[in-house]
Amino acid sequence: MPTSTILRYAQVPMNRRKSLFFAAVCASGLALGGLSAPVQVRVGLYVLHFGRFDVGNGSYTVDFYLSLQSEKPLADLGSIEFMNGRAASTDVLINTPTEVFLRIQANLSQNIDLRSYPFDRHALSIELEHKKYTSDQVVFVPDPRASGVDPSVIVVGWDLTGWDAQATEHVYEVYGESFSRFVFNLNIQRVFLSAVIKSLLPVGFMILVGLLSLLLTPDKVLARLSMNVSTLLGAVMFHINLTSSIPPVGYLTLADRVMITTYAGLFAVLVSSVLLLRRADEPDKTAAQRIYRSSLLLVPTIVVVFYLTLLIRA
Repeated sequence: MPTSTILRYAQVPMNRRKSLFFAAVCASGLALGGLSAPVQVRVGLYVLHFGRFDVGNGSYTVDFYLSLQSEKPLADLGSIEFMNGRAASTDVLINTPTEVFLRIQANLSQNIDLRSYPFDRHALSIELEHKKYTSDQVVFVPDPRASGVDPSVIVVGWDLTGWDAQATEHVYEVYGESFSRFVFNLNIQRVFLSAVIKSLLPVGFMILVGLLSLLLTPDKVLARLSMNVSTLLGAVMFHINLTSSIPPVGYLTLADRVMITTYAGLFAVLVSSVLLLRRADEPDKTAAQRIYRSSLLLVPTIVVVFYLTLLIRA
């Protein structure tokens, strides 16, 4: 330092010297009490391949490129960890203090909401944080130009509807720290036509068979009763098979609500057949004919009301 500068600094009062020293430290970017601005790191993620999505446990495998670009040199820039799984393999393609480029295959999992099953939608996420730097030191910023999904990527049994990326701050209250978290979401929905054919079409046929049995006259009440019982048991078996591919959950899915409504409609048909059976052997057929005509009008109306209520509440 030049002698003239030292002499001028020596003439400054002591309290003024402390202020100048503190300002110089802050201006130099040294981390004193977290007062320095965090370094922004642009994050890009490009999905190359998506493994099988297991709805039973919410697990999936993703193969992707990950790019990290820092505005300032950082030690261990590529030291990241996944918050919803583990990296099975990592290939380092570029590793400098300002840029890291990796190819990663990760085994991930997600909490799955199945309330809309079999027309459910899911956002399968890739969530990562830096292992060392808190949000006071490093902030992730999504880089849309370096992010996306390869056109060859498919999710078997699902329609890929798009993707989005965001950065959030995750607070660990127990440790008194917060970390910047990068989240990449792959949005999927179940194939609509397949869901209709496999889920709703069989239910429609069951209800149709139950309602057609109402056309059987009182002298064929035993055949009518047999159809009703068989259809109701078939609905129960179909319900069990329909929900066997999803894990047990603590709420009713859309499939459950549809099947419960179907049970109610088929039960109404069965009750009308039982009432008709009680009157079928009487010499006076007036009561039997009255039940027969009433069931032709009331039971379909009840079934329609049940399904309309389900549609309104869905």
